[in-house]
Amino acid sequence: MNKYEIVLMFYPDVDADVREKHLERLKKIIEDNGSIQTADEWGNRKLAYEIEYYKEAYYVLMEFEAQPEAIKELARIAGILDSVMRHMIVRVDE
Repeated sequence: MNKYEIVLMFYPDVDADVREKHLERLKKIIEDNGSIQTADEWGNRKLAYEIEYYKEAYYVLMEFEAQPEAIKELARIAGILDSVMRHMIVRVDE
């Protein structure tokens, strides 16, 4: 298994229940194929530049271990969820 980090940026006007439900769905994908070390919710932060007229986003950072196949599914689901503004998955070197 490889170590990864994912940063998720949720739209700031998304209901907290919806955001939590979508975050749990993404966590389940990771846990089915690996394990989560940390999940840190940063809350609303100001963006460096506007994205779709939004000036802030709700950030979540997770560090996890997973099989490479799980990354494709995680990126696919994060890309189609309406509440996710942006996401980035990075492999962490040992």
